Amino acid sequence: MDLAITGMGTVSPLGTSADELCDGLLSGRRGIRVAPWADDVEGGLYAAVDDRFDPAATIDGRVVAGTDGFARFALAACAEAIGDAGLGSTDLDPFRTGVVHGTSMGGHFTVARSQWQYEHGGFDATDPKTQIKIWPNMAAAQICLAHGLHGPSITITTACASSLDALGTAALYLRAGLADIVLVGATEGGYTADDGDHFVPGFVAAERAYGMSSGQTDPSRAMLPFDIDRVGIVSGEGSAFLVLETAEHAAGRGAVARAWLRGTASLADAHHPSSPQPDGRWEQLVMERAHESAGIGPEQVDVLIAHATGTPKGDQAEIRAINRTFTSNPDLVVTGLKGHTGHTGAASGAMSVIAGVRAMADGELPAIAGTEVVDPEAEFDVAVRASRVVDLAVLQVNSFGFGGQNASVVISREAPDGGS
Repeated sequence: MDLAITGMGTVSPLGTSADELCDGLLSGRRGIRVAPWADDVEGGLYAAVDDRFDPAATIDGRVVAGTDGFARFALAACAEAIGDAGLGSTDLDPFRTGVVHGTSMGGHFTVARSQWQYEHGGFDATDPKTQIKIWPNMAAAQICLAHGLHGPSITITTACASSLDALGTAALYLRAGLADIVLVGATEGGYTADDGDHFVPGFVAAERAYGMSSGQTDPSRAMLPFDIDRVGIVSGEGSAFLVLETAEHAAGRGAVARAWLRGTASLADAHHPSSPQPDGRWEQLVMERAHESAGIGPEQVDVLIAHATGTPKGDQAEIRAINRTFTSNPDLVVTGLKGHTGHTGAASGAMSVIAGVRAMADGELPAIAGTEVVDPEAEFDVAVRASRVVDLAVLQVNSFGFGGQNASVVISREAPDGGS
């Protein structure tokens, strides 16, 4: 069964729409900036959603008051994707439309803020809506509420692989005949409070203590995927959504497919809670399984948007995996988004899919921001310094998460039968 991507939407550090994300990537703009807690934490940088994001512009005030930032981001990104697909709420069959959403930490900011409120103001200072804000499923739930949906609704939490695993799960729903359309995406977020409360979220300090964050103070050098000087990540936030539907359903309503989901794969590294197998053998296997799922060989992939976190161990394993997977494809071009967006966690894979689909249409691929000297172990062409002109027919996207969560997908410009 062919599966069409017919709509896309994002809220990101580079803007409040899919077009703003993609335009920002091509222009080399970075969403990494000084955080409110910069005076309290060494290397106080973050990649927060663009300040122009105004949830009240598109979301009912009562919903804004009853949601964590991650759910608001998801509502906005999903609404854009629905509109981009030429749909409205009344066009969505409530029993044949599914929602599959991924997040690593759900409403973690509300949890941290509630604890801070209690410690500084006592019992009565805590947010009474904390419970309905924090659960990871609340973004999907709010989307169902907003659009009157009663179909399958599930939340995936596989760390940074969540959005690609969400795509794979959505594909299963569609191929099993459980839905005609699935609204699929992932979200991470919530750094600052609406009422001006500012504090150091505990997870920020913990990232620094664990050695995850780069500790850099220069945003242009803070996150350097595949660079020999890479030192760690800058945490980001945002949401990315796709409308995925069966080819039959898309054709029946006259929708034009932006691209086609050809193959998906997911597996467990089973090596370490935070570090990949150093030789990248499991990342290699998940890429190969995605090729098998898509019915293609590695030589048919034009572009790979890598996970490329800019961490020493993470990049090393992925580089080795790519080297072995694509020995038959010397023309492979590899890029990544995190030098621009920071590490947007669960949303990062879906953002990469959106950037790749846009490159398919426009013939221009963004380079990795910040990276200057590519690790010499890389035996492939890494796009750095300037965007590339590409004829992108087949795209692969990787997402690798803590806990050994490995996922990879293959997207094509044309339908498997050569149609569009």
